[in-house]
Amino acid sequence: MYKDILIQAGLSSNEAIVYEFLLKSGKTTAGEIIKKTPLKRGVVYNTLAELMKNSLVSQKMEAPAAGLKKIAYFTPNHPDKLRDFVKSKEDSLIKAKNTLEANIGTLLSDFNLVSGKPGIRFFEGLEGIKKVINDTLINNTKKEILTFSDVAGYVKYLKKWNQEYYAPKRKELEIHEKVIIPDNETAMEYMAEYIKNPVLDRLTEILFINHKQFPFKTEVNIYENKVSFVTFSDKIHIGVLIENKELYESMKSIFLLSWTTGQTKKQ
Repeated sequence: MYKDILIQAGLSSNEAIVYEFLLKSGKTTAGEIIKKTPLKRGVVYNTLAELMKNSLVSQKMEAPAAGLKKIAYFTPNHPDKLRDFVKSKEDSLIKAKNTLEANIGTLLSDFNLVSGKPGIRFFEGLEGIKKVINDTLINNTKKEILTFSDVAGYVKYLKKWNQEYYAPKRKELEIHEKVIIPDNETAMEYMAEYIKNPVLDRLTEILFINHKQFPFKTEVNIYENKVSFVTFSDKIHIGVLIENKELYESMKSIFLLSWTTGQTKKQ
């Protein structure tokens, strides 16, 4: 009756069988559970131990009658304990997800090394683009980003996300960014507001270039042996994340060449 519900709550099939039996029978012995369920002796004892570990079942030693040896009786704890059990599972999953996200870059690096292929991932939609850009924060031990930025497109679609999440997070992680930006009106207005934050100003070096001469429409991030590309087209939003040391080093050289040349021209 309750087996499927209990399994959906996170119990194993055997745990669901034993817990449901106890709910319907009340205080009972392991021997009764063995007799009246399809589970074998060893399985029953292992299952009871797991249920007690998760505070879903209690054990008490009692004598069945005066003068007899005490034996173990098992009773189900209040069903509210299932809520605690599910909450614990949720917390564990969140922790596991965060741990995976923090280490996925290393896993991908090892995979790419043995496969001999660059790691290439494609993303679509604004949520996909956010994942691509957010990777510069969660997988960046060098604390450095080199960026060709389409600020006008970024502001149009991700201004709120940047102000509420990305910029504060980069500030918290103390990640330094050098960024080359076409000097169109939207970009200049936004960056004037952006650099009012003294911490972000300290963490950000900006080179403005002529937007008529260099009207690039793609956001490019170069960091941690990776290069990412995102587009802010009105028709489609696409992100590409590539992990490859040679590509990273080449793109880094191109960025630094552009940066150095641009700085020299401004002097």
